Amino acid sequence: MSEVHYLTAEGADRLRKELEYLKGPARQQLAERLRTAIQMGDLSENADYIAAKEEQAFLEGRILELTEILSNVQIIEERKMDRDIVDIGSRVTIQEEDFEEETFQIVGPKEADPGRARISHESPIGRALLGHRAGETVSAETPSGTVRFKIIRVE
Repeated sequence: MSEVHYLTAEGADRLRKELEYLKGPARQQLAERLRTAIQMGDLSENADYIAAKEEQAFLEGRILELTEILSNVQIIEERKMDRDIVDIGSRVTIQEEDFEEETFQIVGPKEADPGRARISHESPIGRALLGHRAGETVSAETPSGTVRFKIIRVE
């Protein structure tokens, strides 16, 4: 049984477009590089051929990965969410002791991007936030130790 992949509609669309590109133009460009490298002869010492074969393996692996993800995707539907309880798709504003407030969106691991304030529901902080409400204080065990913060807002 395959793992369910939680994605926003935007994230699923982005992965579909990447898959379409990889199956189309990227494969065609790579096939042309391989043809050109093969025409050069002696494949055992042909660096272009070796590099193109390695890139082909990566490309095909990524196509398989995206196909598997998209075949088992569950779209996070924000309009159906309970706005009071933190869940996948929620935007959560937290404050740790004397620090500034921070707002994150809780997403699936395939869309996590802490630099863009998108954290995975499987991360220590994401896991600690799930199921809690605004006003509650939550603790998370992170690699740098225990972090305590208050949930200011759930959207």
